[in-house]
Amino acid sequence: MNTLATSLQTYFTTFARTQRDLSSNTIASYRDTWRMLLKHLTATLGVPTERVDFDALTATNVTGFLDHLEHDRGNNAKTRNTRLTAIRAVLSRALPDHPEHAATITQVLAIPPKRATRPVIEFLTPEEVDVLLAAPDNQTWTGRRDYALLAMAVQTGLRISEICALTLNDIHLGAGPQITCTGKGRRQRSTPLTRTTVNTMKHYLAERAARPGTAMFCGPHGQALSRDALEHRLAKHLDTARTTSSSLAGKHVTMHTLRHTTAMNLLAGGVDIAVIALWLGHADTHSTDAYLHADMAIKQAAIERTRPPGVTPGNYHPEPSILAWLTAL
Repeated sequence: MNTLATSLQTYFTTFARTQRDLSSNTIASYRDTWRMLLKHLTATLGVPTERVDFDALTATNVTGFLDHLEHDRGNNAKTRNTRLTAIRAVLSRALPDHPEHAATITQVLAIPPKRATRPVIEFLTPEEVDVLLAAPDNQTWTGRRDYALLAMAVQTGLRISEICALTLNDIHLGAGPQITCTGKGRRQRSTPLTRTTVNTMKHYLAERAARPGTAMFCGPHGQALSRDALEHRLAKHLDTARTTSSSLAGKHVTMHTLRHTTAMNLLAGGVDIAVIALWLGHADTHSTDAYLHADMAIKQAAIERTRPPGVTPGNYHPEPSILAWLTAL
């Protein structure tokens, strides 16, 4: 076993779980990154995997791997940077134990993340939410379950991983109704439920009680729904909703879009951005600031404040005679 293999085994079996206590999702992401990196180095260097050591982890080879992800596998810059973080995490831990490879490791640690264009946040309007919630068939168990799931997701803004992990013990429908979850960084938070959501969940949970298991949103046999299952159910109902809503046809909607919708609804309601960050479980307001850029109402209000004196606020509406003349052109 070479020094790289020893470092990888130590990191994933001892350091990541025992000392850092990283989440299973983070460990899986780091593991998959190194699996792909080792396969890439084996293919490009023409050496067996067991012979790949620290001397093969040059900045040039690692950059080549990142370029391979982006150009050959079609990964975006965000995914590329996530893979780079995984490589850095292991090498940073290995550096003190292997000073003989310090120069090579330091060069890799100095590889900068790639700048990425941040897309405009996509969210649903209240009308589109109503159409989506009307899509599930309330004559079936899965339809009633999906309606409760989507209604709760839009109101609370929980991440898809948080929804999948919910159990029956995580919801409280008495005084001060709320739902509790554990989010990123193992930060626990409680999100209040509206009266409408409480009524929806009461009806759903009364029917859910006849099924086994403790997962809040479960399959026919009581098993917890996976991320893929949630996205599949959402896609099914979107297909139905798009038949009656033309605006939904041009939107790429995922479960995370429902989380964005929650944030935009709170922002439209005048909720402070710091409170929205707490609501969504963000570590700080930097992630939440993106919703300010997506809210056209805030930008429109800013324009109204810059209008010259004497100009009537609001959008221009031509006189009927002018409109008729323009239409006749």
